[in-house]
Amino acid sequence: MLRAQGRDALAEAVVTVRALHAEVPVVTELLDGMPSAVLCQKADRARMVVVGSRRLTRPEELFSAGSVAVPVSARADCPVVVVREPEHVGERHPHLVVGVDGSESSRAAVEFAVEETALHGAALRAVWVWRLPVVSFGDEAAGLGERRRILSETVAGWAEKYPDVKITRDVVRGHPVEELALASADALLVVVGRHGRGGYSGMKLGSVVHGLLHRAECPVITVPESRHG
Repeated sequence: MLRAQGRDALAEAVVTVRALHAEVPVVTELLDGMPSAVLCQKADRARMVVVGSRRLTRPEELFSAGSVAVPVSARADCPVVVVREPEHVGERHPHLVVGVDGSESSRAAVEFAVEETALHGAALRAVWVWRLPVVSFGDEAAGLGERRRILSETVAGWAEKYPDVKITRDVVRGHPVEELALASADALLVVVGRHGRGGYSGMKLGSVVHGLLHRAECPVITVPESRHG
């Protein structure tokens, strides 16, 4: 029964792909195993993994065998696209958003985001979200200037490599999940980096990425710190 349902689902997927892009070759596989574990194995030889999301609750993510989006995003060796809401393809000014925080993982995210932006013929908005401290003792102007400097340096080389891609840079104050979710409202995609590798449950994915997978209004791409080409 389950295998028959699987074959039907694969056949339907082939029809959908051919209706959208008839020139794209399609290969199907019906495999046994835990979905997230099997997909992570396949990610070793993939440029990208794409999954849907039902936005399970945290208990459901921990205990459900059907939990896929979070554990695959946490463990795959290639970028993972999580789709719940479609791309906003009707936007007059199509653009992607990439979250930047100065880390190596966000640099990998910027690299991927620029390449993906060029493929979409869109613009790229690089966003550094500066968390609001409970109590601030530092020089806010200096802190803002330092973040703007690092943000500019992070995207500078890619702006030169892809001169046709328009890149804007913004430093905003607030909570990263809330601000990036807000930015996703009119974006084609949101791209974020991933530090290291989480456990099977994906609970080590990181609060920002995990929260964004639940809140974003467009597809989210999670990029591992070191990805293969």
